[in-house]
Amino acid sequence: MKEKNNFWKTSSGAVALLLVLPILAIFITAFGEDTEQLFSHLMNTVMPTYIFNTIALVAGVLLLSLILGVPSAWLMAMCRLPSERVLQWALVLPLAMPGYIVGYIFTDWFDFAGPVQILLRDLTDWQAREYWFPDIRTLGGAITVLSLVLYPYVYLLCRAAFMEQNVSLLQSARLLKCSPWQSFFRISLPLARPAIAVGLSLVAMEAIGDFGTVSYFAVNTLTTAVYDTWYGYGNLSAAAKISGIMLVFVILLLSTERYSRRRQKLFQNQFSSREDFRYQLTGWKKWAALSWCWGLVAIAFIFPLGQLCIYAYKYFAQSWTAEFQQFAINSLYVSIAAAVIAVAIALVVNFYYRLRADRVALGFMRFSSMGYAVPGTVLAIGVLGSNSAIEHLVNDSIKAMGGTPPGLFLSGTMFAIIFAMVVRFSAVAIGSIESSLSKVSPSLDMAARTMGCKPNAMLIKVHLPLIRRGALIAGLLVFIESMKELNAALLLRPFNFETLATYVYNFASDEHLELAAMPAVLLVLVGLIPLVLVNRSLEQVH
Repeated sequence: MKEKNNFWKTSSGAVALLLVLPILAIFITAFGEDTEQLFSHLMNTVMPTYIFNTIALVAGVLLLSLILGVPSAWLMAMCRLPSERVLQWALVLPLAMPGYIVGYIFTDWFDFAGPVQILLRDLTDWQAREYWFPDIRTLGGAITVLSLVLYPYVYLLCRAAFMEQNVSLLQSARLLKCSPWQSFFRISLPLARPAIAVGLSLVAMEAIGDFGTVSYFAVNTLTTAVYDTWYGYGNLSAAAKISGIMLVFVILLLSTERYSRRRQKLFQNQFSSREDFRYQLTGWKKWAALSWCWGLVAIAFIFPLGQLCIYAYKYFAQSWTAEFQQFAINSLYVSIAAAVIAVAIALVVNFYYRLRADRVALGFMRFSSMGYAVPGTVLAIGVLGSNSAIEHLVNDSIKAMGGTPPGLFLSGTMFAIIFAMVVRFSAVAIGSIESSLSKVSPSLDMAARTMGCKPNAMLIKVHLPLIRRGALIAGLLVFIESMKELNAALLLRPFNFETLATYVYNFASDEHLELAAMPAVLLVLVGLIPLVLVNRSLEQVH
């Protein structure tokens, strides 16, 4: 048994080291040669602007996501509204829309030559210089677009937190004649602070790592700085230094979020019988609440998806090409490979933790999950750096033995992009399988060991049948995330290789959104699957 445990310990440790290697490579690459002059030049010229834009972008997206997400969550959890069963999951749908796609559509609508300004000029007979209209391709436009697609993180977690709050507290508030507004500010909002903090931290990490939206809106952030330094200047080490700055931002953000909740210990009973205690909105309050919720869904999801469907129908013949079919197959190949590998990794680290449940096993799990907090552009730098180190080691070793070095056998290949997807999204699979394994009673492990089952047999005969659904969901989630990943795919794709995400980005960047509509619709429909799963799980729990 001890030998078997050593096998699982070695496997889990090797997996954790492999997944954390790109993050270490970022800092190692940052101290490479020929970076000081370029990096100093960037710091003295454009980097202050990039840093300011990044901070302003994150702050703006956090504020607007808070304004959009928290009231919507409270209305769905605490009020009775017509069509609420549809609204409670419809408010999550914008999460399926990639930010850069919404950005392209909004630009198409609100630019000078777009239908909104054309209608305004037709109605008023104004000329171009006789009126002011906000420019969508600005920092404010990027903040608005990203907030519309990211607020569901706050909405989902806050809605769950509001539904879990102790019903006796709400009863007491009503007995004390508290209005719904007072109850929200004095009871519901303070109790939901941990959920709000977690939701905002997810929003902030997504905003920091966004590339497609900010680059299209010509907003220079640290993410675009990494891309420009790598591709424009051809300097990987300088790009790694900028990536290190971004990692520090992410670490500070997560540390601040945890530190702010260090002394919070909230124990609540299940929010049972909530049907009897929700507020019945009537009159203008009901219509205001419905207008708020349905307006948010329409602006962030229904109208953009409708526009994409119109484009896809009109330009079907131009879109349905051999290239599109090939790139769809490429996306399937990469995503399936990443999903299978990520699920295998999750099984290894989770099962070792199941066997030992000590700090070492827990550390392996946490290290294996670190990649999810790293923006895709930054991770691409780390993957390239780690691949280069391995290639140099192998080539030097073979050359020393008198053989012919294979050259670049990892960089610029399918391995690089799949490896990046696995490092970034293994945390999703690890979390899903960890949740499934936690529901398996330890007594089953004891019974299996009593019957002489070794760890390998116990995993195959006992655990896998019981966590099969969790493993399938884990693979599905990794598959969908990999299908939509743009940043890492843009930087690591092999020559003449495109995924659906890069295909859409390239067409839309060239102002040919119509030809990108069909793959964009496909990406959105694929992205709806995890939202349906999440909403069903919430309904089952509550």
